[in-house]
Amino acid sequence: MSLAIFDLDNTLLSTDSDHAWGEFLLEQGAVDPVAYREANDRFLADYEAGTLDIHAFLKVALRPLAEHSPEQLAAWHQQFMASKIEPHVLSKGEELVARHRARGDTLLIVTATNRFITGPIAERLGIDELIAVEPEVSDGRYTGRATGIPSYREGKVERLDAWLVDKDLTLDDSWFYSDSHNDLALLERVEHPVAVDPDPSLREVAEARGWKIISLRD
Repeated sequence: MSLAIFDLDNTLLSTDSDHAWGEFLLEQGAVDPVAYREANDRFLADYEAGTLDIHAFLKVALRPLAEHSPEQLAAWHQQFMASKIEPHVLSKGEELVARHRARGDTLLIVTATNRFITGPIAERLGIDELIAVEPEVSDGRYTGRATGIPSYREGKVERLDAWLVDKDLTLDDSWFYSDSHNDLALLERVEHPVAVDPDPSLREVAEARGWKIISLRD
């Protein structure tokens, strides 16, 4: 049995779920229409450029979770799944996951997006194991802060290493599928790195190193 690791945004999905959640909140009138949109777009550009300050981003991205009740957030997330996520679930991505499942592989999503957003998405994809940014909860409500190491860039490797120890698993014959140069540190750790519809920087590295390059887009 091998470990099959998947990035989520722009890999198994044809969208960035973090940015899409921000757009959804704007549509609901739940956040400042000018300042939040500017920040949401700027942080996405920083991520794509590999210059994202993850802590500054999380300070903004997690604040709306603290500003609304768990009941309102749950209702919004159901709408978000239907309008912003379901249309972007890639059928070829689902087929890829199904092939690894049929092999008996352990399936894991590792994402820099927070668990509030991605937990239901992983469930929709039938993937039980998830490493994500962990929003802090106190007295049943989100605080607007994150706990632990953010699963971003080298943080993905640190979180995965701890997860492997906890699960008593190794990276022998492991796979990792990602679209982003931000995931180079983790791609370098697995036996089978796969660039999925890669950004220009990752494509250049993948071609130079002879990594497999695939597309899951229709």
